[in-house]
Amino acid sequence: MATLTTQQIIRGTPITPTFAAAAGGGDACTVGIDTFVEIKNTSGTSTVVTFAVPAGNSPYSGVAYTSPTVTVPVTTGDKMFGPIDPGLFKDPTTGLCTITYSQVSGITVGVFNLSEA
Repeated sequence: MATLTTQQIIRGTPITPTFAAAAGGGDACTVGIDTFVEIKNTSGTSTVVTFAVPAGNSPYSGVAYTSPTVTVPVTTGDKMFGPIDPGLFKDPTTGLCTITYSQVSGITVGVFNLSEA
């Protein structure tokens, strides 16, 4: 499992985003209310991406959440997901969000954080 680098997007300052190959055993990313993930698929197979919600995590008392999934379509598929809310996605052991993929061939991932400065 690789920890993906979070790229800062600062108001008024353009960036050239970079994407890392998805790891077969999954990836991890920082959590934050202004953090989101972009997944690109250049393979011929659609991919299901799961963002793990650790047991017991819930921003609302008494409400149980399941881990959301995003299906990224074949060939030129591109999906964004977020925010990666710490109250929901922060693993109590690592402090990160765990991301897994149904397959990783042709899958690249970028993590971004929006910032004022």
